[in-house]
Amino acid sequence: MAASILTVSVGWLLAILAAPHVTLSPGWRMVALFCHLTCLVVGFGAVLTVDWFSLRWLLRREPLGTVLTAARAAHLLIWLGLVGLLASGAALGPDTSSGLVWVKLLAVLLVGVNGLFLGRVRERLVAVRGRPPWSALLPGVAAATLSQLGWWTATLVGFWNANS
Repeated sequence: MAASILTVSVGWLLAILAAPHVTLSPGWRMVALFCHLTCLVVGFGAVLTVDWFSLRWLLRREPLGTVLTAARAAHLLIWLGLVGLLASGAALGPDTSSGLVWVKLLAVLLVGVNGLFLGRVRERLVAVRGRPPWSALLPGVAAATLSQLGWWTATLVGFWNANS
């Protein structure tokens, strides 16, 4: 887990350090923005799908196995979206002198590290036979809540910055 956290953190830092050295023409900036929005749809959309299945499980509309299957299926899309957001975000050249941009950047780092933790929670739940105790479910609920906070924070700050 420590190596995975280090990898996510280094990738995040490299994107931030590369950003000031990228200069795009207006046409390429539009391409980078399109990629950024596409990656947001892919990554965050996959997260919302998993969380929708989780909510349905909480409402006793789906078995836990369905949630875990959805999470496994969405895993690659979530990570592709997040990596694409980092790369395209760096290409868009965020203003790292802005406190609000740092809120967004830290929210993205939170999403990445938390995503690693959620992967472990899913693995533990898959290993449980029968109905898991709440003590096994609470870390997933807490991490899913952090995930939503991180994704929504980054999205709203990005929207705010683009329109101010």
